[in-house]
Amino acid sequence: MGEELNIDLEQERKEILNAFRGLLRTIKDRSKEDTRLIRKAFDVSVEAHKDMRRKSGEPYIYHPIAVARICAEEMGLGATSIVCALLHDTVEDTHISLEDVEDLFGEKVRMIIDGLTKIPEVFDENASVQAENFRKMILTISDDIRVVLIKLADRLHNMRTLSSMRQDKQLKIASETKFLYAPLAHRLGLYSIKSELEDLALRYMEPEIYADIERKLKSTKDARNRFIRKFVSPIKEALSHEGYVFNIKARTKSISSIWRKMKSKGIPFDEVYDVFAVRIILDTPLELEKPDCWRVYSIVTDFYQPSPDRLRDWISTPRANGYESLHTTVMSPGGKWVEVQIRSSRMDEIAEKGLAAHYKYKESKTKESKFDRWIAEVRELIENPDLSAMDFVNEFKLNLFNDEIYVFTPKGDLRVLPTGATILDFAYDIHTDIGDHCIGAKVNNRLVPLSYQLQSGDQIEIITSSKQKPNEEWVRFVVTARAKQKIKSSLNEERKLIALDGKEILDRKFRQHNIRFCSENLSVLDKYYKVPSTTELYFRIAKGKLDLTKLRELENKNGMLSLPKPKSTRVKTRRKADVYSKIDKKHDEIIIGEDFKNIQYQMAGCCNPIPGDDVFGFITVNEGIKVHRYNCPNAEHLMSKMAYRCVKARWQNSDLKESVAAISVYGIDRVGIVNRLTEIVSNQHNVNMKSISFETDDGIFEGNLTVLVYDTEHLNQLMQKLEQVEGVQRVVRKGVKDLD
Repeated sequence: MGEELNIDLEQERKEILNAFRGLLRTIKDRSKEDTRLIRKAFDVSVEAHKDMRRKSGEPYIYHPIAVARICAEEMGLGATSIVCALLHDTVEDTHISLEDVEDLFGEKVRMIIDGLTKIPEVFDENASVQAENFRKMILTISDDIRVVLIKLADRLHNMRTLSSMRQDKQLKIASETKFLYAPLAHRLGLYSIKSELEDLALRYMEPEIYADIERKLKSTKDARNRFIRKFVSPIKEALSHEGYVFNIKARTKSISSIWRKMKSKGIPFDEVYDVFAVRIILDTPLELEKPDCWRVYSIVTDFYQPSPDRLRDWISTPRANGYESLHTTVMSPGGKWVEVQIRSSRMDEIAEKGLAAHYKYKESKTKESKFDRWIAEVRELIENPDLSAMDFVNEFKLNLFNDEIYVFTPKGDLRVLPTGATILDFAYDIHTDIGDHCIGAKVNNRLVPLSYQLQSGDQIEIITSSKQKPNEEWVRFVVTARAKQKIKSSLNEERKLIALDGKEILDRKFRQHNIRFCSENLSVLDKYYKVPSTTELYFRIAKGKLDLTKLRELENKNGMLSLPKPKSTRVKTRRKADVYSKIDKKHDEIIIGEDFKNIQYQMAGCCNPIPGDDVFGFITVNEGIKVHRYNCPNAEHLMSKMAYRCVKARWQNSDLKESVAAISVYGIDRVGIVNRLTEIVSNQHNVNMKSISFETDDGIFEGNLTVLVYDTEHLNQLMQKLEQVEGVQRVVRKGVKDLD
């Protein structure tokens, strides 16, 4: 193999240099010093990675070059970021140290490389370690945003080259990308990167769905292009007549967003009306952007009727990540709705390249301060000592996914909050003290309770009382991470004060029984009363929820407490330990139908796998192993957050055993359609019906059937027959939560 490689080394060296020159061509406005530093970083990286190859067999150096090119071309980042992208794997994977990096490139580059080195390639050990790693990554946002941007570029290139990995690795990395990296790209305003990450994740997680939508988009492409040309023709003519300098693009919706729309609306591909959007980009100075965009809106609506419910003005009130655009949906002559986006070249660059472009236009102070405010919220989350790493991930994601509403203070100041925010969210957004003492509010001069959900345009006046304090119920009333954190923090402080009373009560009881007040005895009590911590023990004692008369039963001759573990606890602990010690997750595979190391395994109730489905095993805490489908609603969560508990699984070919599957049938209600459907199920060879229910609403019906089948092919045959019944629009398979 060494000889084969030597033959191609010269050719490879030329190709690597060509790839580097291609990178240089994408870097705009670079000085001689920039070029010198980038060349130096390239030389260091080539030398450090010279003996390394990727899974695909190509030289490893292609990866850092590709990551650097994404930073330059798709994010618009500068020389420092490109240097760091070229060096991003050197400290972790080669002999180069952080001190070497600082000597060669300075302190700033060292700091960014250090941040990148702290983020693991694949979060793989266990849930809490993985969450802690994610917290570390987000922590770098407040130090230098470039760390996270380079990490996103690194993840994007890994996703683009994922085909050379094993299937279980592909699914693991794709799940993690969808779970953490795509939402992060969205929040940082990198919409094209976010869409590509989601599409690539779908391609590996749901290959059949991805291929089906991709095929349908290709087959309708020519008709779509003809329609777009006809649609934009009068708009182009009018804009040219008015003297505008402009560019019109038609952007096809990403495959993942089409699939999301199909799922959320419960519709097939043919009924997704906004498969594409027309984007009008104006070359206009900053001071004329707003009037010019509205003038173009007026021209578009001269030709096509707009939907009043679908106007989105993100020019007057930009989104928190700096996104600006005017969106409207208009009715075309053919009876199709078309989304039209109107924006300036500056707005388009911010929409495509996110933060990097956002900081390029620093004179736009409002947008910068909005983003800085979000960074400040992230910093608050990170610095909260009471928040566990898992809570941090959940709170951070909660804020990532939400759309925004725009509300006003009594003085008319604008505040941006997530959709679903309540009075309490608003109160804590203003100040912690106002939140802690809030008893209600006036919204548009009308009195409302704490749980009232705010709407865009509401004007809110908070009513406070010095006697008010947060209670447990409040956590359910809020959606923002800031408010949740502040409420939990206040409750914890109060619990600690109450716990001090409990500690005193217990101390007195111990003295009465001549028992020593020490950590060993407290630990025995924690186990006996089944409380998670000693603080919780004190709290429950203060609240009178624990019966301390039992101390007498626990006393021994030496005045020490001793309590054996309950039998059930020992069994559970042993079973968990045994399962982990017995399984080699890299090489072991469950063959369903055969014994697996005497460990109990069963089908998961949330997705109900049947033979033929792609499946994996998940090691539960005390119920053995549960077998899930790869496209189970819970698979992304399990594989991205708890991959260390996942094990490979496949079906035994020869075993023919009936399995339960659930399907939903949607269509137009016709006389006798229920009889026809049940007749098909009954007559289908070897299919037994377990349950059936139908609901009709205004001429539309939904039927839910639970059937016993042998495998996926068997089920697909039944579904195809049901689809052929006149009046049936769609037949879909779904998970079954509880079959007993």
